[in-house]
Amino acid sequence: MDFSYDVVNLDVGRPDVADTPHASELSDQATMPETREKGTNAPIIPSLNETPILIAVVGPTATGKSRLGISLAERFGGEVISCDSTTVYRGFDIGTDKVALAARLGIPHHLIDVVDPREVYSAARYAVEAAAVVRTITARGRLPVLVGGTGLYYRALTQGLFPGPGRDAGLRERLRRLGCRHGVERLHRMVRRVDPESADRIHARDEKRLIRALEVYYLTGWPLTRHFEETRSPLKGYVIVGIALRQSSEVTAAKVARRAAAQFDEGLLDEIRGLRASGIPDSAPPFSGMVYRQALAFLNGVGDETSMRDEIVRANRRYARRQLIWFRKEPNLHWIQVDDGPAYAFRAAAQIVHGHVNPQPARVTP
Repeated sequence: MDFSYDVVNLDVGRPDVADTPHASELSDQATMPETREKGTNAPIIPSLNETPILIAVVGPTATGKSRLGISLAERFGGEVISCDSTTVYRGFDIGTDKVALAARLGIPHHLIDVVDPREVYSAARYAVEAAAVVRTITARGRLPVLVGGTGLYYRALTQGLFPGPGRDAGLRERLRRLGCRHGVERLHRMVRRVDPESADRIHARDEKRLIRALEVYYLTGWPLTRHFEETRSPLKGYVIVGIALRQSSEVTAAKVARRAAAQFDEGLLDEIRGLRASGIPDSAPPFSGMVYRQALAFLNGVGDETSMRDEIVRANRRYARRQLIWFRKEPNLHWIQVDDGPAYAFRAAAQIVHGHVNPQPARVTP
């Protein structure tokens, strides 16, 4: 498979990161064609030959997706749809880096805080709910802007998910016992033999997803990757303008270290204690996510605080690498190198959007 992709390299100047403006100021940094009706403040929603458009801002963790998505929504009269498997859960705020209300600049955000932490939320459910939100936003004459880094959710929405075989409790239990006897890594090696692409995107200790990948293969004879290739998007008729962000590993390391420190300063451990006191069990799905998993283990007596913090940073860096691998395989993404800060990223992204739109009102039936 060809993993080559274009990286936007625009001659727009390279501001120092420390000098970049707040998100609300970014729109003033780029000189773009006018997207508002003359004499009014009403945005003209872009369309391409009157075909509805979805803007997507994706990529690895800590690349500034949320800030860029808000800035693009502000500039083009849009609303943000989260594409994140953890921010859907209510009460899990600090460890998921949910954007604070004040930082949203009045831009409506969707699919955040919509699921009880005790529920299992799937990519298939996300695709249905996100597609409905996208069409509703378009019907209101606004521009939907998808923002997030959960690759499976992005693929489910833009390409679709196959229905898949039902769960086989007996097969799952046999695979689970195999993992208990020989380690979860044994399951990962099994997946790699039958579905190398799925093995690349699934963490070696993600037992739940490894078992599902093997279950699908043994029940259908096809790997997950092949099933994905046979699916159709729930957003048929939309033009998807995908913008993917990436940065150097050194910048990622520095950012995730600062973010982890800030999460503890903001009260991550107290948030977890409060969730448990409210009746949320340790087995709740969001507690298995990055940051919460390590912090919960520490609160249960595993390791010391220094080792926990170090592991959170390492986990973030590993996750960033997996996300980069995933999104490199997604088709038709416009890549932006964002080491030079949010103002540069906004200029590049705004030019990409303008290169795909015609400032005429979109007419679609929801």
